Amino acid sequence: MLEALTTQSATEAASLATLLLVVILSFVLSTLLAYVYQKTFRGLSYSRNYVQAIVLISIISSIIIQAVGDSLARGIGIMAAMAIIRFRTNLKDPRDTLFLFASLAAGIACGAYAFTVAITGTAAFALAAILLYYSPLGPNSYFDGMLRFNLPNQSGDRSELEKIMHHYCKAFSLVTLREIEQGQKLDYAYHIKLRRGKTHEALLGALKTLDSLQGINLMMQEATVDL
Repeated sequence: MLEALTTQSATEAASLATLLLVVILSFVLSTLLAYVYQKTFRGLSYSRNYVQAIVLISIISSIIIQAVGDSLARGIGIMAAMAIIRFRTNLKDPRDTLFLFASLAAGIACGAYAFTVAITGTAAFALAAILLYYSPLGPNSYFDGMLRFNLPNQSGDRSELEKIMHHYCKAFSLVTLREIEQGQKLDYAYHIKLRRGKTHEALLGALKTLDSLQGINLMMQEATVDL
């Protein structure tokens, strides 16, 4: 039944029923991708807005393809209009970018009436993402959380801070370091893995003993603690 609708790809305007099918199918397929992303996500910066973007971008792309149709003039006009928009969100994880592309591809396929391609491609991508998640190539949870704090630029507590980090953390890696308050302070962000038997409460208690340490934020896999 779906393949029968592809005969409309050369027509100037699709029926209302076909347009509804395109939008609904785009929504269903992108929702599947968003669900797979959510279930296979391992990290410390989960964003609900990004998951919603996975769903919405598919609908947008299907509508654009429907609007263009077979008209070259429409395609050029839409390209010129879309050139005004600038996406300023940086996706640091390539996996996040791939899920957006997958949702975009599903929407384009639906808009072009390639329903079999859209369904098969989305299902194959989702299955591959799940298999990779549980395979040895899948992401590991080596770090337990992220620790953020700021320290005066000329603070004398740096050596004591390093002792605390080494005592409570099996491993820690500096993620970002930036100046704040016109260079008077430095803002640190570390990925940390606690030693066996050490708790994040004990780590926070030790950090609180350093008077110069401010804006402490510890984001663990289970909870976020601010001091």
